[in-house]
Amino acid sequence: MPTPAATAHQTRAERSTLPARPKYAAWLLIAAIALAALNLRPVVTSLGPLLKQVQADLGMSATVAGLLAAVPSLCFAVFGVAAPALARRVGPIVVVAAGMGAITLGVVARSFTGSTALFLLLTAVALAGVAVANVLLPVIIKRYFPDRVGPMIGMYSMALSVGTSLAAATTVPLTDALGGDWRLGLGVWGAVAAVALVVWLVVVLVRRERGGRAAAQQGAKLPIVRSRTAWALALFFGLQSTSAYATMGWLPKIYQDAGVSAGASGVLLAVVMAVSVPASFVLPNLAARRGDQRIFVLVLGLCGITGFLGLMLAAGTASWLWAVLVGLSMCAFPLALTMLGLRARTAGGVAQLSAFAQSLGYLISIPGPILIGALYQHTGRWYLPLGLLALLLVPQILVGSRAARARFIEDEAVG
Repeated sequence: MPTPAATAHQTRAERSTLPARPKYAAWLLIAAIALAALNLRPVVTSLGPLLKQVQADLGMSATVAGLLAAVPSLCFAVFGVAAPALARRVGPIVVVAAGMGAITLGVVARSFTGSTALFLLLTAVALAGVAVANVLLPVIIKRYFPDRVGPMIGMYSMALSVGTSLAAATTVPLTDALGGDWRLGLGVWGAVAAVALVVWLVVVLVRRERGGRAAAQQGAKLPIVRSRTAWALALFFGLQSTSAYATMGWLPKIYQDAGVSAGASGVLLAVVMAVSVPASFVLPNLAARRGDQRIFVLVLGLCGITGFLGLMLAAGTASWLWAVLVGLSMCAFPLALTMLGLRARTAGGVAQLSAFAQSLGYLISIPGPILIGALYQHTGRWYLPLGLLALLLVPQILVGSRAARARFIEDEAVG
């Protein structure tokens, strides 16, 4: 196993391959990362509040509308796999810029189509852009900010949380302000993505990555399936995604069935999302300072177990407490992103680990929300669905504890 000195030398050597840049280039890249993160979830969360209008206008069946719930995870898994190869060929900055272009094109164009099939296709185009950015933004952070992985992941996670909650909370008021046309309400987020695209195009010009240099920086391809840490991270990512998507999809209904008003249930979902905004910034900073992140995995898992059991037994009582606890448990996502940056020695290793863990993780998460809905439909109660969500946090803690150990995938993959 390489010594710490060898690791430091490897990091310095990787950094030495990067040409010197003026200080403004670093600040420009920081702004670009924040803007990209802000645009990674509105593709999905802006659609939910307007889905009934979209269905009615396009003549979309309930089955197709249900398919939209599974499309994000499927696209993240399928297109995320291709991200490292694309980054190896032209560099991660160019690929993320192209991803911003795909998001802009997909979101704007789907707002003007009258075809259900084309709406689905253009949504998939936007989600393809999201997928490659999901995988490669941690890689860019590892490459260009190797000494500030924690703070940068924290900023990235916080911007992502802000984009998620902002789109969910403001799409309907924006649509109403624009005359009630869902096309304009969804199209606004294309304009936001266009701003990010412009900034990323400037970054491409400033950085001027080339295919040969990008491939050299990415390093050799690792037999990543040999790494137990990589498998543990993939499982951790999949289980936390299952919990997050089930929560975002079903929490208002859970509260409403417990006697909470529709308005209050929406506020409680907003609380869940709002809790994750400051926590998403603080947690990666704390986690990156430790070689081992097991304590964070355990605390977040216990918060989730308590929150889901509270919802199961007394959703209408102490409703805010359960929302806060579930919101804290969803901070497993920024923790997973942080561990992606810490479990590999190089940017190339992070690229391969990120693609493997996120793609497999999103595939794992697809059945979860569907199963939760099926259990509720079969029983007419939330006891079994919420009990299952609490139970799934036990293996999440176990695999997360394995992924949180201070190991490097490069050592395991070749060992």
